[in-house]
Amino acid sequence: MIARRDTGTDDPRVRVRAGKGSRPRTKDRPDWSSKPLGRVIGIDRGRYQVSLEENGTRVVAVRARELGRGSVIMGDRVRLTGDLSGCPDTLARIVAVEERSSVLRRSLEDAPDQRGEKAIVANADTMCIVVALADPPPRTGMIDRCLVAAYEAGLDPILVLTKADLASADELIAAYADFDVRVVLTSAEAGEADPGVAELRTLLAGHWSVLVGHSGVGKSTLINLLVPGAGRATGHVNEVTGRGRHTSTSSEAFELEAGGWIVDTPGVRSFGLGHVSVADVLGVFPDVAEAAAWCLPLCSHEASEPSCALDSYARTNGPFAIDEAGAEDVDQLRQGRASRVTSVRRLLEAVATAEAASRAAR
Repeated sequence: MIARRDTGTDDPRVRVRAGKGSRPRTKDRPDWSSKPLGRVIGIDRGRYQVSLEENGTRVVAVRARELGRGSVIMGDRVRLTGDLSGCPDTLARIVAVEERSSVLRRSLEDAPDQRGEKAIVANADTMCIVVALADPPPRTGMIDRCLVAAYEAGLDPILVLTKADLASADELIAAYADFDVRVVLTSAEAGEADPGVAELRTLLAGHWSVLVGHSGVGKSTLINLLVPGAGRATGHVNEVTGRGRHTSTSSEAFELEAGGWIVDTPGVRSFGLGHVSVADVLGVFPDVAEAAAWCLPLCSHEASEPSCALDSYARTNGPFAIDEAGAEDVDQLRQGRASRVTSVRRLLEAVATAEAASRAAR
């Protein structure tokens, strides 16, 4: 029997407020599985634009306090309560986040440790690496880092080269021939009639895609061509610094006419890879990962490494020899192996460079 607290009176009309210790405690949380599902298509200063999966209604929502800060990102599938009518001045509440199929993220190079990460988009399946052929000039280091992040997140990369009317793309295309990455050339001069824009619109139909690149490379211009009426603000590149302005300050998703969504993100100065390990890069190429298992401990897998097993794998020597009698095209097989080894070493070099930049920033 629980003893009653002494209140100093026996008068039954005196109501005594319960103490803090009398509140029932439970770990059982409400079940939100029956609540409507939506997709986060915009985030701006604590307000989330959500498109309901049932009828496409767009609502404005806030995050429930129990979810915690940073728990909801662009592309998340969420459960909602509250006013879901989508009328002006109404507000819904995000109460649960569904399991993510993929998360594209980058590390913050100026963070005190390599654990500082920024999630860019969730549940995407395609990553468009937008690079300008001129004004600003292309930077292969940035492209390599984006490729590593795409492979680590399980996204299919597409290399989108903008401003094709200002410079030739032959050299850049040849530099990434070993990666077997789809390349699309676009030019804003031709507008919506540009064949590159039509090709990209076909590739993105039915997919959740994200645009990533430096400021000034033409991401917002590309959005305006792919989605007429999007109205994304565009800017100019500084003639002195060669850098673009941050015209897009927040991420926003746009629905394509042929189906699917495309996410426009703010431009990034750098793309840290502190969250990516050597095993993540090797995991993209299973056959190369099996060959790397023959390497000595702490092997860097660089071309200058004298005992790296990847060299023998590329030359089909030792335990990686090919039965030339049974193989139909030995030269093509050797060329394919050498191409994959070159791609792996490029990606590993990008990871090492990003790690060195992170240490220098700290």
